[in-house]
Amino acid sequence: MEDDAPVIYGLEFQARALTAQTAETDAIRFLVGTQSLKFDNQIHIIDFDDENNIINKNVLLHQAGEIWHIGASPADKAVLTTCYNKSEFSLYPSDSRVVSCAAVWRMPSDWETGSHESPDDSAHNPQTLELLCHLDNSAHGNAACVLWEPMGDGKRVISLADNHALLWDLQESSTQATVSSTATLEGKGQLKFTSGKWSPHHNCSQLATANDTAIRGWDLRTMSQIYCIENAHGQLVRDLDFNPNRQYYLASCGDDCKVKFWDVRNVQEPVKTLEEHSHWVWSVRYNHSHDQLVLTASSDSRLILSNMVSISSEPFGHLVDDEELSEGEDNHQEDKGKEPLTDSVVSTYEEHEDSVYAAEWSSADPWLFASLSYDGRLVINRVPRALKYRILL
Repeated sequence: MEDDAPVIYGLEFQARALTAQTAETDAIRFLVGTQSLKFDNQIHIIDFDDENNIINKNVLLHQAGEIWHIGASPADKAVLTTCYNKSEFSLYPSDSRVVSCAAVWRMPSDWETGSHESPDDSAHNPQTLELLCHLDNSAHGNAACVLWEPMGDGKRVISLADNHALLWDLQESSTQATVSSTATLEGKGQLKFTSGKWSPHHNCSQLATANDTAIRGWDLRTMSQIYCIENAHGQLVRDLDFNPNRQYYLASCGDDCKVKFWDVRNVQEPVKTLEEHSHWVWSVRYNHSHDQLVLTASSDSRLILSNMVSISSEPFGHLVDDEELSEGEDNHQEDKGKEPLTDSVVSTYEEHEDSVYAAEWSSADPWLFASLSYDGRLVINRVPRALKYRILL
């Protein structure tokens, strides 16, 4: 098999929740959450054997409901969060409703010790996730997502529920969660957060959120708003991601089919706009190491890898910090007369046949990424070797 050939795994269930394991990243691992109304929902733990190009899977039961969002603890590979739908029935059918909840879970201690007779054994006789605690947002509304503190000790998470952002402290090995502070989205109409991203910069003291067509920045020390990009997109904003190497740069995507890049110090106009997708863009992800590499996933059934080198931390092919860039090119003696490298679409991946809801870079291998479509197809791909060596050399 060619080095760059995709590896495809079918879950046999519909799915839209995907994350990469971020703790103890000695192995390439992705977590996928299923959506089924008929059967118990599941977490599929996907381990990728890079040498042999094969996928090993384990399955755990998530009996609480359909999984809409999943997050992995940065400190403990056995701990994760989910946002899921739960039906609340009433004596009067018209009063029955579906609510979105959030919880912290632990994988059973023995599932990974080789107790299964065969790799498929866990799929036929799956163990159940252990509930550590509910992030009880019933007073605040329906949970949209849970965000772990980047590079943290696994003790702080933020949940977005309707128009509330709640900062939680996890105690007693994550079996207790208490709200330490909250922020509320205020304005006319039924305001709801759709997504958010905890910034890895500024000592992890900032949060970006999306609601409708707007993007807002928050200072977590005071839970106050620090910037607002009204009408950031022409339609709903679906996802956000911070550049890992440039502290003021933020990417966004939405239902206007566009991907936009912002400098949050000057939010009048985006720094760059991509218009490569033909339907809603659900996910945007910066590569954790090489920030010129950006993944976008869309309900046009395509995943696109772009090389956004002109707005990266290496626009001339070597590292340049934000302060140098803002001082202008005149201060770069070695870069005088040298144009920034040009942006381009590296690859368009078309292995999916349904809406691609999520894309994630591996935390263990910076050249490898996964994408998930609603029909339950997970595809693992690599950055083309030619580009990899151009970046490295």
